[in-house]
Amino acid sequence: MPKDSSIKSVLIIGSGPIIIGQACEFDYSGSQAALSLKDEGIEVSIINSNPATIMTDKVIADHVYLRPLTCDSIETILQEQKIDAVLPTMGGQTALNLCKEAEERGIWNKYGVKVIGVDVAAIEKTENREEFRQLMVDIGIGVAKSKIANSFLEGKEAAQEIGFPLVIRPSYTLGGTGGGFVHKKEEFDAALSRGLQASPTHEVLVEQAVLGWKEYELELLRDNKDNVIIICSIENFDPMGIHTGDSITVAPAMTLSDRCYQEMRNQAIKMMRAIGNFAGGCNVQFSVNPADESIIAIEINPRVSRSSALASKATGYPIAKIAAKLAIGYNLDEIENQITKTTSAYFEPTLDYVIVKVPRWNFDKFKGANNELGLQMKSVGEVMAIGRTFIEALQKAAQSLEIGRAGLGADGRQNRNLEEIMKGLEHPTWNRLFLIKDAMNLGVPIESIRKVTLIDKWFLVQIQELVALEQELKRYSLNNIPKDFFLTLKQKGFSDIQISWLLGNVTEDDVYNRRKELGIKRVYKMVDTCAAEFQAQTPYYYSTFEHENESVASDKKKIIVLGSGPNRIGQGIEFDYSCVHGLIAAKESGFEAIMINCNPETVSTDFNMADKLYFEPVFWEHVREIIELEKPEGVIVQLGGQTALKMAEKLYENGIKIIGTSFKNMDIAEDRGHFSDLLKDLDIPYPKYGVAESAEEAIEVAHQVGYPVLVRPSYVLGGQGMSIVINDDDLEKAVVKLLGDLPGNRVLIDHFLDRAEEAESDSICDGEDVHIIGMMEHIEPAGIHSGDSSAVLPPFNLSENVTRQMEEYTTKLAKALNVRGLLNIQFAIKDEKVYVIEANPRASRTVPFIAKAYDVPYINIAAKIMLGVNTLKDFTIVRKLEGYAIKEPVFSFDKFPDVDKQLGPEMKSTGEAIRFIKNLEDPYFVKLYKEKSMYLSK
Repeated sequence: MPKDSSIKSVLIIGSGPIIIGQACEFDYSGSQAALSLKDEGIEVSIINSNPATIMTDKVIADHVYLRPLTCDSIETILQEQKIDAVLPTMGGQTALNLCKEAEERGIWNKYGVKVIGVDVAAIEKTENREEFRQLMVDIGIGVAKSKIANSFLEGKEAAQEIGFPLVIRPSYTLGGTGGGFVHKKEEFDAALSRGLQASPTHEVLVEQAVLGWKEYELELLRDNKDNVIIICSIENFDPMGIHTGDSITVAPAMTLSDRCYQEMRNQAIKMMRAIGNFAGGCNVQFSVNPADESIIAIEINPRVSRSSALASKATGYPIAKIAAKLAIGYNLDEIENQITKTTSAYFEPTLDYVIVKVPRWNFDKFKGANNELGLQMKSVGEVMAIGRTFIEALQKAAQSLEIGRAGLGADGRQNRNLEEIMKGLEHPTWNRLFLIKDAMNLGVPIESIRKVTLIDKWFLVQIQELVALEQELKRYSLNNIPKDFFLTLKQKGFSDIQISWLLGNVTEDDVYNRRKELGIKRVYKMVDTCAAEFQAQTPYYYSTFEHENESVASDKKKIIVLGSGPNRIGQGIEFDYSCVHGLIAAKESGFEAIMINCNPETVSTDFNMADKLYFEPVFWEHVREIIELEKPEGVIVQLGGQTALKMAEKLYENGIKIIGTSFKNMDIAEDRGHFSDLLKDLDIPYPKYGVAESAEEAIEVAHQVGYPVLVRPSYVLGGQGMSIVINDDDLEKAVVKLLGDLPGNRVLIDHFLDRAEEAESDSICDGEDVHIIGMMEHIEPAGIHSGDSSAVLPPFNLSENVTRQMEEYTTKLAKALNVRGLLNIQFAIKDEKVYVIEANPRASRTVPFIAKAYDVPYINIAAKIMLGVNTLKDFTIVRKLEGYAIKEPVFSFDKFPDVDKQLGPEMKSTGEAIRFIKNLEDPYFVKLYKEKSMYLSK
C-alpha cells in the first residue's frame, strides 16, 4: 500500500550521548531515517541531547531539539508543534525506553501522536525477559532453561533449580549492562545484586549458560503486508560467552550448514511475526550447538540495532532508510533499491566478498579495570574491512584498528611468552585475536587452541595459513620472490610493512616499489548489493588484488577527505561530523568529494554521503594507492582527528598536497618542544617546560621547572599517557612507561599550574583574518582533561582582561602557524594571567558543540576556506545563543565498576551532552559549579 497520507510530521527520538553499548550507529540510523522521511515530503523533527552528531544538524532535519531525553522534553515539543507520529526505533534502547515511558504516561494519546515503526506491546514482549521466554515456548522456538527473578530470594531459588554455570540478564538495559556469567556458587550473590540494580524494573533472567556454543545474528525487514526479508547473516568468530559488541564478527556466516541456516531463517521470521504488528527492522540473535546444530533463540530487538549499521555497510542495503519508509506505510515492493535504482527493495542482498568487524577497546584509559571480555560490552568502537576472502578482510581489519599493528602479526610486536599467551586464550581480552597467531607461531597445535578458545576450527585453519606463508617467505629475498607467491601474500592481506619486517633489511617503500615493478597493485571492487547482477548507480569500493578494476577515476577535480577511523576515547563521533561537513563543502565548491574510512557506525561511510566512498583502512599503504588512482587536487587531514593528522607527514614526504594548514605548521603545534619554542618567540606565557628522552633527563628537567609537573608525550590524542607527578620516583615510573608504550617519542615535562582555571578557544583563520568562533570556560580546574571537563559557552566567570588575553594569543598563534581552517587553543588562567597549554590546528572535539550552540555551520565555513574557494570576508556570521550552553561529558564507568573514577589529565569520557540555560541561577548550573568547588578543595 502507499504511504500513510495522514502522517505529515514525524518526531525521531535519538539515543543521547555516546556510551559503551549505544554509540554512533544510532546517529547513522537516525540520520538515514530523517533523510528518508524528508524525501517523502514529511516534516522531520529530532530530539537528541548529543551535540557531536550529524543527526542533530540542520542538514538532516527540519527541526532539531537539543534537549534532555525525557518525557517533559517530549511534551514541550508536542506543545510547540503538531506532530503526527513518533519513530522510536532509530535511537537504540534509550529511545525505546523513552517511547514506552511516554506511552505509559499517556503522552502520545494526549497529543494524538501515532507510534510508528514498532508496536509498544512488541517492546514489552522482547524486553521483558519472562514474556520473551514464554512467547518462544508458545511458538515452538528453543530457548535456554531460565527463570525470571524480581528479588534476591527469587534469584537464589532460580539458580538452585537451574544449576551452574549461569547467565544473569537484566531487563531493559543496553550493551549487556549489569549482566554476566556466574561459573561458581560463591560468585552468584554479588552478580545477582548487580543485575537487579542495573535493571530499571529490578528484574533479571537467570538462565542456563551455553558457553562455547556458536553465535549468529540475522538482520531482517518486515513490511505491512507481512513480507519479511533477511538482509544479512552475521557469524561471531568468538563463541557464546562474549557480548556481540565485543565479538569479532563475519558476514556472511562462514561455518553454517545450509540446513541450519534455513532453519534459522524460518525461526527468525516466525519470531518477528509473533512479537506484534509492526513494520521495520529487526535483529535476531541465535546460539547453535556445534555438536548437533540445535538452535536456541537468545533475543530479538524490534528496532534498528548496533548490527544494523554494520549490515547496511556490509551489504549496501540501507536498513534504516528502508525501515523508515516501511514505518509510514510503504511495502517492500514499492520502494526502489537505493544502490541499483532499477530493482525494488524487496530482495535479499548477495555478497561476493567477505566482511570482518573487529571491535576497538580502550582499556588503557581504565587502569585497574577487569579487561576480560564477557556478557557486558566493553568496546568503544569498531572497524569493518572488506576482502575477497576471510583472511584478507581480517588482516585489513587489523590494519584499521589504530593500535600500531600492520596486520595480524609479522610486525615485530609478537608475544613470545607461552604462559601469557595460553592464559590470554583462556581468559579473552582485547588482544586474543593476536595471541592466537602468536600461539601458532610458537607451534601450539590448532586443536589445543580450539579446546581453550572454543573458536570454530575453520577460522583457526585460516589463521594457520598465514603462519605457513610467513615461513615460506623467509626463504626469499626481496628480489627473488616469485611473482605468483608475492601476489598470494597480498591476496592474503599482508601489508608491505609486514613483508618488509619478515624479509628484514628492506623498507616498506622497497617492498612497494618491487611489487609495482612486478605489476602487483590494488584494484577496486564495487559493493552493489547484487553481486554485479544489476548495474549499480551509487556503489562504493573496497580493494583487493585481482585483475579487473571497477573504480574508474573521473576527470573532475577531486578532494579526498581522510576519515577518523574507529571510535575511541579522545577521538569520537565529533570528527565524523566534521568529515561529513567537509564532504558537503567540497561538493558545494564544485569538487568530486572522495571519502576514505573504515568505521561502519558512521554517517561518513554512508554510500550516498560522498561522491565516491572507499571503505578502506586509513592506513598509509591503502591511502597511497587510492591517491595514485584518483589523483586528487589534495587531501584534507584536518577534519579526521589524530588518525588523519598522523598521515600528514607521509603525504608531505610524497609530495601530495595537504588542503588547509601545511604539514610543517601542524608539526610545530604537535611537537611539544617546538611549540613551546614558538610561544617563547611570540612572547606568549606558557608553563616552564623541558623535553626529555630518558628518565634521567626527565628528572633533571623536573628539578629545573619545579614540581608538580605534567608529563606528556607528543603526537597523541585524548591525553593518552599524561599524568601529574610530584616527586622523582613517580616521574621515573611515568617516563619509563611512556617510552615503553610509545618508543621513539619525546616526553615533555611542564610545570603544572596547580589550582589554575582552564579555558579554550576555537577559531577559523584564512591566512589573513581570524574569527574566534567560541570561547569556553571549564567548570573543572586545570589538570582535568578538557574532554572530561564541563564547559560553558560563552565564559561565565572570566574577567575582560583574561578574555582579551585569550583573544590576543589566539590571533597571534593563528597567524604564526599560518592556519588555513580551524585552530583550537587550550589555556590555563592563574592570578589573571593567561598561559597557553597547547594548540591544535585542526577540527577539535568542541567545534560541533559550538556550531550547534550558536547555530552556525562552522565546519562548512572552515572547509571552504581550507579549499581556497572562500575567505572569512565572504561570510556573514550571526549567532543565535541566548544565555549559555553547557557541554557536559558522559562516562561509561558502569562497565568498569572496579576502575579508578578519579578524573585527571588523561581523558576517560565516552560522549557528551548539551544543555542550554538562560542564566547562572539555573539549578543545573549551580550543581555543576558546586562540583567544581569540590575539585578545587581537593
